[in-house]
Amino acid sequence: MMENSGSSTDYVVRLGPETVESPVILSVPHAGRHYPEHLLDQTRLGQNVLQSLEDRHVDGLVAPLAEHGFTVIIGNVARAFIDLNRSEREVDRAMVTPRPARTAVELTAKVRGGLGLVPRRMAAHGNIYRHPIAQSDLSTRIKQAHRPYHALLSDTLDAARRRFGVAILLDCHSMPPLRPARGSAPAQIVIGDRNGRSAAPAFPARAVDTARREGFRTTLNTPYAGGHILGRHGKPERDIHALQLEICRSLYLDAAHDRPGPGFERIGAAVRAIADGLAEEALAPPQSLAAE
Repeated sequence: MMENSGSSTDYVVRLGPETVESPVILSVPHAGRHYPEHLLDQTRLGQNVLQSLEDRHVDGLVAPLAEHGFTVIIGNVARAFIDLNRSEREVDRAMVTPRPARTAVELTAKVRGGLGLVPRRMAAHGNIYRHPIAQSDLSTRIKQAHRPYHALLSDTLDAARRRFGVAILLDCHSMPPLRPARGSAPAQIVIGDRNGRSAAPAFPARAVDTARREGFRTTLNTPYAGGHILGRHGKPERDIHALQLEICRSLYLDAAHDRPGPGFERIGAAVRAIADGLAEEALAPPQSLAAE
């Protein structure tokens, strides 16, 4: 079933059973294809250009898992509107009027690169917005989309931990094809755990092993270790673990990286295999008990 988050614009949706049936919760923050009209009025780039910011159709890969007992949380609004994988403080001061105080924002590498809470620029296209956006506009975006998304993630992970004693977030993304490194073929799937900080080692190890068994070149934390969502929600000390899943777009999209391609069903099955493996790992008895 589908539920909205309580946001009047359905910027966030929850798919799956009313009560969590698995310790694994899946999230898709960057596949949103809803472009509010006032966003398009503010930008100097067309929607066809802004779409390249999306993790195109990752929601289509993940949503079917809701029919198999998994809870799936999807951000429906375009990343150009607000990036759900950034902190509320990752704001480019020059983009907002009046400018926020320096102490109110965090100048991270993502912000400096133009990909903060509200993306500022795109490679090869320049600035996204014609003018700085109003502080009231930014506040509304945060209240309508960002906070509901993270509140829903937090509540759902807490519910899973209460029921199963452990919860695992699998945060799903796509990446452009990587370049070969030192003559070796590039990774097709990257699992991230913030270099060991967002999950106990057994879970990324299981995800990497499953992806490789499915036939994909897979790395851990290289070149993507995970972003704000993992940092905010991954709390291994509380038995809430978080992993990032990056999938090469050439595996499941067409040659233009626009529409689902011939590999779409295979990658959807691989995502389910990873989720199934994580659930099995989470529910396995401790080794000391299994040996008795």
